Amino acid sequence: MAKAPGRKLKVFQAQFGFHDSVVAARSQAAALRAWGIRQNLFTEGLARITDDPEAVEAARAHPEIPLRRAMGSKDPFELEPTALPAVPDAPRRKGVKAKPEPEPKTPPADRSKLDAAEAALLRLDEKRKREEARLRERQAELNRELAERQAAYVAGRKEATAEVVAARQAYRKAGGED
Repeated sequence: MAKAPGRKLKVFQAQFGFHDSVVAARSQAAALRAWGIRQNLFTEGLARITDDPEAVEAARAHPEIPLRRAMGSKDPFELEPTALPAVPDAPRRKGVKAKPEPEPKTPPADRSKLDAAEAALLRLDEKRKREEARLRERQAELNRELAERQAAYVAGRKEATAEVVAARQAYRKAGGED
């Protein structure tokens, strides 16, 4: 992509795997697009603006194209670097035994109390489920009995009210007053 007229390019730097990478772009978003990255490396502190003169010069020579070099090297940034990263020698230790002595194996912890407690809890839960089922059955029976008694009461009340009304009318006909 060509450099946009009137807009100054910034040079951004990040590390990817075993390589340092730089790209000249107008913004952080443009740098992330050039690197092909979706996550915001800048907010995570994994990418930054660089002012290294060699990096700036190389990146501005190829705007919006990521350049790489082996991580930690002073080689120039390139489109396809050929150098491998330098790996430091492993530190030498003095007086190290050829084979470490195996640690004694500890027997597994006794689980019998835990198993017994879990079994007791399971029995308690099962007992509670059975009790709740019996209570629901009793509640259903009580609800049926309540409905039957309510219906009997309503029917009896209707009948008794009708008798009161008939008796009151007969009383009034006979000359009685309330």
